[in-house]
Amino acid sequence: MRVLNGQSEVDRGGPDPNGLGACYGCAFVPTMGALHDGHMALVRRARELSSDGTPVVVSIFVNPTQFGPREDFSRYPRTLEADLERCRSAGVDVVFAPPAEVVYPSDITVMAPPLPLVATEPGLEDRIRPGHFAGVCQVVSRLFDLLRPRWAVFGEKDYQQLRVIEAMTGNGAWGVRIAPVATVREPDGLAMSSRNRYLDTARRTRATALFAALARANEHDRPDAAEEVMRRTLAEWGLAVEYAVVRDAETLMPLTSEGVPSRRARSLLAARLGEIRLIDNAPWVGSRTPAGLD
Repeated sequence: MRVLNGQSEVDRGGPDPNGLGACYGCAFVPTMGALHDGHMALVRRARELSSDGTPVVVSIFVNPTQFGPREDFSRYPRTLEADLERCRSAGVDVVFAPPAEVVYPSDITVMAPPLPLVATEPGLEDRIRPGHFAGVCQVVSRLFDLLRPRWAVFGEKDYQQLRVIEAMTGNGAWGVRIAPVATVREPDGLAMSSRNRYLDTARRTRATALFAALARANEHDRPDAAEEVMRRTLAEWGLAVEYAVVRDAETLMPLTSEGVPSRRARSLLAARLGEIRLIDNAPWVGSRTPAGLD
């Protein structure tokens, strides 16, 4: 496994000024590190996509532009040596762990691409974290420019982010195809997240309310009833609800028809346990929706 930081040939010029030619055409897994089994599921999917010899590349970069002023950039977990060992054990070919000056060099302006509507209209993460998706699109587009992947693998855990990246690349930009991977969960249903390490034992137990809320939503065949039971479940467990909604799975906009929608739908949650923010989502099938909807 090679570990690159993008600086080895930065002053040489030529077609590969950052020394990243070994990554071109890769199956790419972008991360902010603090890797867990959920990330390893993304790596396994990348490995499946690399059966023709395509290199598997994992980036580790805590991107400052996607954190708001009151968010946890400074204390976001940084565990590079452990992350490298996990990548090595998983058969990753290249880890790209750049310093900020490689991703955002002082001599060029790295612009965020135009944001798709799914990044600005749904009133979910875009409302709670203004500027977040501009930072996400900025760093992802920059990593695509540097690594030139054939595939990029993203988890459904950050569902709106996945839809934003799919929309951003939907017109063939960067020549990259997006491969989504289902959320990986703990045995009790809690979605795996690097931020779970912030949870003490009591909060860890209460955090399973998100999974319980998603499950209860599927006991109801009307979106408004599903949303109400999700909000009630989270409140019963002492979580402060930011949103608990059923939305069109593609646009993330409110469903326009009453009852069970004709298109795929998604339940999406965001809630806080004190200073710890948790998000989760799952397909919403409703009690009368045909099986296999998602």
